[in-house]
Amino acid sequence: MKDKTMQQTSRTAAIRDHAKRRDGTAEILLGELLRALFGVEAKAISINHDQYSLNSLNGFFEAGGEPYFFKFHQEENEEEMSGEYYRADILAKAGLPVDQPLMMSTLPGEQILVYRRRSDPRFSDVLRALDLQHDEAGAKQAVAAERRLNEAVLDVYLKTLHPVRVEEVEKEPIHRLFHDRLVTAQEGTYPGGRLASFYVDRTFDFPGVSLSWAELSAARFVVNGMEYRKTLGDLFAQAHERLAPQRLADHGGVTAHGDAHNANVWFEQRVEGASLEHNPTGVKRGSKSALTFFDPAFAGEHVPALLAEIKATFHNMLAHPFWLYDPELVERSFTAMARYEDDTLFADVDWRLSPVREALLQTKAETLWRPLLAELKRKGLLPPDWQTVIRLALFLCPTLVMNLRAGATNHNPTSSLIGLSVAIMAGSEPVEGSDLVTRFLSAIDPEG
Repeated sequence: MKDKTMQQTSRTAAIRDHAKRRDGTAEILLGELLRALFGVEAKAISINHDQYSLNSLNGFFEAGGEPYFFKFHQEENEEEMSGEYYRADILAKAGLPVDQPLMMSTLPGEQILVYRRRSDPRFSDVLRALDLQHDEAGAKQAVAAERRLNEAVLDVYLKTLHPVRVEEVEKEPIHRLFHDRLVTAQEGTYPGGRLASFYVDRTFDFPGVSLSWAELSAARFVVNGMEYRKTLGDLFAQAHERLAPQRLADHGGVTAHGDAHNANVWFEQRVEGASLEHNPTGVKRGSKSALTFFDPAFAGEHVPALLAEIKATFHNMLAHPFWLYDPELVERSFTAMARYEDDTLFADVDWRLSPVREALLQTKAETLWRPLLAELKRKGLLPPDWQTVIRLALFLCPTLVMNLRAGATNHNPTSSLIGLSVAIMAGSEPVEGSDLVTRFLSAIDPEG
């Protein structure tokens, strides 16, 4: 395994930029990077263009007659940020199931992991197939695999849970997925970063109405007749304050992957018995599956305990089916309509989770969140506003992982309205009644 010392150029950013253009330059630059970092002559370089590569790039190459898989994550202005990257070794030492890279560079701007090439699918691909065509046996196997992973992760969380100092928390790279996207690097200007570039002073087109950022950020949301207490502007401002790294040392830290969305998880099927029938999703009947992490770009030993499972919870359950990663498909699968009256945005949408995502969310609540929160409470580490911390972090997942504004990326008015409605549901409690997120929080409440 190779590491290099820090440099200031961002070659991975250039590669990602050319990959989006599909002009053939990305493959050339990637080959040069692999040669410079690891001394390998990469051939047959192939870059994957999939819906899950929102802030990363992955693909395949051959070197010395051997097949490899590569992946890297790239953040804006990461060359100016402090902290370590890609600490796969600490996850393995803690007992988490993680695929170890064969080659690694941890340079900001040149960070990349190289693995042996697998034939296993990513868990994200297995679940997408189940979203498209539900199969009860396949869904049960997927949920069972999730349950086993949750149990293994919880065991590590409980073993590694410890009080943390502010300076330890501040050094954790997981903040780049949350607070750092609200501000401009180094200066810490708010609103800045992705918040400013994605939304501030922009126009938002929804089915039935177009709004300015000034109107949208201050609007009360009423989704399917349910009114929410907080506005988008409220939630961003509160996240900037409460999710600041120095504020997150109040509930302990754990050793965690931190970015375990299912495109960073291998789905291994361990066949029990002879030839097996395949169901339409590709999951082998009669096999026992196991889940294994990879791409630990934001792993750490002092990850704030309430942030550790946020990405895995939102991106593996609430971001589906379709609306975040498949905007074109959600436009064909669901309907949405908006109207704006008296500073209120009324959104009527028929979006819903698929059966497998509902089962996964219930499993995550039962086998990980509730026992983790119970242990935090037992050790006196559960802050009174724990639900607010979880909500604000869930809210930042969809709004800052990619631009939800229609036309800015591949989002359309329908997926934009559904996405922002789900974001509000995640971040704000309703004025009256309960919704999907309210019920989830009730299910994980250690005093419930």
